[in-house]
Amino acid sequence: MSSKTRIIVLHMKEIIYTAVFLALAVVLAVVLFFMFGPGKNASHTASEKSRYKPGVYTSSITLNENTFDVEVTVNADRIKAIRLVNLNETTKASYPLMEPVLDSLASQIYSSQSLEDIQYAGDRKYTSQVLLSAITDAVKKAENT
Repeated sequence: MSSKTRIIVLHMKEIIYTAVFLALAVVLAVVLFFMFGPGKNASHTASEKSRYKPGVYTSSITLNENTFDVEVTVNADRIKAIRLVNLNETTKASYPLMEPVLDSLASQIYSSQSLEDIQYAGDRKYTSQVLLSAITDAVKKAENT
């Protein structure tokens, strides 16, 4: 019974090259998985379903050289807050209906989450239209396109 003993000679250089190429192959596979894997498509569908880009959006109103802003805060699907900012005391005194009209409009918008079919009193028509126009501009900035 003769057994043939085989001796394999491995050169250290070849082992190092093989290990480096295997490591590069693993890194390439991981990168390809993250680029084209299922996680990429899930994030796109989530952002496509959302109605707004979350954030705070403003629109300016100028009345007799007095400028102030209407600030609209939204999350992905809802209008969360509407308020007047940079409204100084002079403008408050000159236009006393601004804040009450905004509160009325905001409560309707919060409940319906729409800028359509908003009701306002006849004696507050122009104030309501100015504020509603500014709110509409801010909401358009927030919409996902």
